[in-house]
Amino acid sequence: MTEQIEAQGKRSGVNLVGLTKMDYKGNPSTLCQGCGHNSISSQIIAACFELNVHPEEVVKFSGIGCSSKSAYYFLNRSFGFNGLHGRMPSLATGALFADYTLKGLGVSGDGDTASIGLGQFKHLLRRNMKLVYIIENNGVYGLTKGQFSATADQGLELKSHGVNPYMPVDIAWEALIGHATFVARSFAGDPKQVKELIKAALNHNGVAVLDIISPCVTFNNIDQATQSYVWGKDHETALHELSFVPRAEEILVEYNENEVKEVQLHDGSTILLKKLGRDYDPTDRSAAITILEESNACQCLITGLIYINPNQPSMVDMYNLTEKPLNRLTEVELRPKRETLLELNNTF
Repeated sequence: MTEQIEAQGKRSGVNLVGLTKMDYKGNPSTLCQGCGHNSISSQIIAACFELNVHPEEVVKFSGIGCSSKSAYYFLNRSFGFNGLHGRMPSLATGALFADYTLKGLGVSGDGDTASIGLGQFKHLLRRNMKLVYIIENNGVYGLTKGQFSATADQGLELKSHGVNPYMPVDIAWEALIGHATFVARSFAGDPKQVKELIKAALNHNGVAVLDIISPCVTFNNIDQATQSYVWGKDHETALHELSFVPRAEEILVEYNENEVKEVQLHDGSTILLKKLGRDYDPTDRSAAITILEESNACQCLITGLIYINPNQPSMVDMYNLTEKPLNRLTEVELRPKRETLLELNNTF
């Protein structure tokens, strides 16, 4: 019966919750034509549509920058918060702690996360709040005319900003060191991989960090820059072919057992990783650190699911929260009974 409904939905362009792709779209983009951020927004739309997510069940968060404008370009029916520069993690933590039934989706940039927001980013990781955290990484402050960000390549020369003398911050590395339970890297020019990683991240019980190289076509479009389209296309090396299989769907695998790695998420859903000539286990944290070291040493863009730990409790799991979300409790439910207060007073 489910297969018949799915087949009918595909023919009519409607998913299992009765929505079309248009129901997941946002406002028209005001970003530069060809900006990688627009491609990422499109894949967020596609991922939520294919996962049959109600837009009203998603809450969006962003900080400041070109990347943070992206939240306006998808899921118009979802509520969103645009916070202060670098402060998006605190905003998301408070909102998702108050209502753990919502799916949190944060969009940030390399400046918003790796510069002013690095401290907030690291504390979000250790708390393992259930949030999809997408960094649209282009190596520049595009909103303020292209100054170097913390992820810009050392030695990179950009227009009127001279040469960058500093070593770059590796966001995926910082996420791993900060004990994030889901770390992935992708390239905006690889939309299929971006979409599958977003789908997997939305089903992870904890913080899911996606460092997505998203070229700036206006200020950082030098072919030799690691955040450019040309460099990304020439140097991208996928760890595996990735397809996300939701728990509710039948898992059909056409490959031999020794060619596929199954990674089960906390909720029972599964990621299928088809090996591409590399024996890589994304649940091995040491291997994840090694693969990032190797990619930096050989100047190649390693993409895919770098690390996942489905067993670490999320921040919500660590607290004995009420069955009804905190922000929906009434005054009567919040106020202690008179007898309870009297009993408490009598103990002093």
